[in-house]
Amino acid sequence: MTMYAIRKRYAVPAKRGGRILYLGSHGDKLPGRITGSQGYRLRIRLDGSCRPGIFHPTYNLTYL
Repeated sequence: MTMYAIRKRYAVPAKRGGRILYLGSHGDKLPGRITGSQGYRLRIRLDGSCRPGIFHPTYNLTYL
């Protein structure tokens, strides 16, 4: 799916290269960057990580 489709479906400002904060399982806020999409999910590389993970566009994410 395209980033445009994700923006339209979930009403979020997701763009490739955009910065986010992910609220981790222990309440810590982890910064990262959107690297792409996979279906209706976002591929996000958290700062300090080597590979991107797959995240839902509205679950525990704050767009910066």
